[in-house]
Amino acid sequence: MINYSFSVAELEFYLLVFCRVSGMMFLAPFFGTRGVPSRMKIGLSIFVSYLIYQLIPEHQVLPYETVYGYAALVLKEVMAGLLMGYGCNICTSIINFAGRIMDMETGLSMASLVDPNTMQELSISGMLYNYGLLLMLIVSGMYQYLLKALVESYTLIPVGEAIFPPQALFDIMLKFLADYIMLGFRICLPLFAVMISLNAVLGILAKVAPQMNMFAVGIQIKVLLGLIILYVTTIMLPGMSEMIYTEMKTMMVSFVEAMM
Repeated sequence: MINYSFSVAELEFYLLVFCRVSGMMFLAPFFGTRGVPSRMKIGLSIFVSYLIYQLIPEHQVLPYETVYGYAALVLKEVMAGLLMGYGCNICTSIINFAGRIMDMETGLSMASLVDPNTMQELSISGMLYNYGLLLMLIVSGMYQYLLKALVESYTLIPVGEAIFPPQALFDIMLKFLADYIMLGFRICLPLFAVMISLNAVLGILAKVAPQMNMFAVGIQIKVLLGLIILYVTTIMLPGMSEMIYTEMKTMMVSFVEAMM
């Protein structure tokens, strides 16, 4: 027979820990994907919250006096978890941006698929790289880093002491937009360079042999060459994933430092 007793103060503290953990679990990559059942997300959040609750050496006295004060603490913890999960989740959109550029260059921009995780339309190349990125996240152990960062956040940001400075959050998002475009173009650069060279060759051929229909020939060559480049550049998937994961770490650290 299990006999486990706890005070109301301990329960309130544990619920605040659970709020931050669940907020991150529902938005973080791999943990917050649509394919993971909601019951599993809740169960994992409860289990991880209990482990973090045991790891916190001293449970500080919560700074509230009324129910509204405790509700404000709950909102702060939920917002802290959501920001940490969102900082990692938006980094996966870099792959979608690069995939759309690739499909525009190869002539596959009219073909789109619905991502079952986000229920959004993605390009074929973006879908391919998106699943490759998720696979590398599991293989490389990046999901363990997300859990470690969540645990370390309670050391840097004690329960109920998170702040949300608007200017700092705005600067973080502004820096991410610059990295978003730079990393997106770095990912699609090999195919982009090949397509520019192909367009130059087709332009020369159109002048040399004007009787040939370069438009019809160019579409087929672009699709075939684009698929070949996608196959060849698969070897770049580990390096591409490393760039995205580095950006994830940067975003998470930036959000945690802003909330300190």
